[in-house]
Amino acid sequence: MDLRKLKTLIELVETSGIAELEIQEGEERVRITRSLAGGGPPPSATAPSPHVALAGAPAASDGVPVPAVAAEPLPSEGHVVKSPMVGTFYRSATPGAQPFVEIGDTVAEGQTLCIVEAMKLMNEIEADKAGVVKSILTENGQPVEFGQPLFVIG
Repeated sequence: MDLRKLKTLIELVETSGIAELEIQEGEERVRITRSLAGGGPPPSATAPSPHVALAGAPAASDGVPVPAVAAEPLPSEGHVVKSPMVGTFYRSATPGAQPFVEIGDTVAEGQTLCIVEAMKLMNEIEADKAGVVKSILTENGQPVEFGQPLFVIG
């Protein structure tokens, strides 16, 4: 299943009132669930985070529950740069090298902010807006999900 189709499905779950969507195409199976951290109704400013389980991952039909991802609060001011894919977040090009950006750095549109490694491919994530890096929302070497906030640029 390609990344564009997956993104469309996640957006469908986020914008609709459905709590779960499961699709199977041949050997590939995708299950997207939407849940809230507190179990109550969603706050008006924050949408719940979807959870995506890909082929080979246990689904509810296997009798194993799939864990939900809790939404993290974001700073109220600034532009959020999100991960365009699932992978591993790296702040620098090589271990021990200087990070691409630090908090307080001024960045230009198109400037590399970090790398997300996905399936042994290093994908440079670029700023889609010029400004000052207000915060870095994930740690070096940590896994990231599709749509997960990485940076706030003000």
